Amino acid sequence: MSAAAGGDLDALDPRGRAELLAALARTHAHAADFFAALPAGVLSARPADGAWSPAEHLRHLVLSVRPVAGALRLPRLVLLLRFGPAFRPSRAYPQLRADYRAALAAGGRASGAFLPRVEDADPAEARARLLEQWRGAGTALSDAAAGWSEASLDRIRLPHPLIGALTVREMLYFTLYHIHHHVAGARGRLPVDAAESVAGASSA
Repeated sequence: MSAAAGGDLDALDPRGRAELLAALARTHAHAADFFAALPAGVLSARPADGAWSPAEHLRHLVLSVRPVAGALRLPRLVLLLRFGPAFRPSRAYPQLRADYRAALAAGGRASGAFLPRVEDADPAEARARLLEQWRGAGTALSDAAAGWSEASLDRIRLPHPLIGALTVREMLYFTLYHIHHHVAGARGRLPVDAAESVAGASSA
């Protein structure tokens, strides 16, 4: 996996709306390719230490991206009335990433509606359904974000459960990093043979 595809979590620093939206599209596609390359049994298998399976990482990403896409489709006035205007400039991507990492280091974890449910369905059926949900979430986010101008990204806030109120631009920065974070988390706990297989597919 190349840095351009998202292998280096510290290499990204999108500047401006067009670059941010392009980075989100590339990152979503990279995540789709990564998880789609995993056989159903590997996708659903939890590591021995009880950490999330790759499927649970992906389900968590679906649960995280869908509300952002939904919020961005709402009328701006509704968002302003519900969450208020931004009272400060948007942080740059590296600072937002650092703030999120600090929240995780302080013990922040996914909770409530963002916790992935373990499906009892046939692994192959669950895999196909989950990959389709991820494709749908990415398309919904891309379509919704495309309707926001450069200036509007910095005018309205959205709530985040760990790092507080974010401008829309910051929420998209978070989403970008969050996808990379969970792909890396899932990749880092793959069995050696599965990791080598995915690495070979990524470099082909």
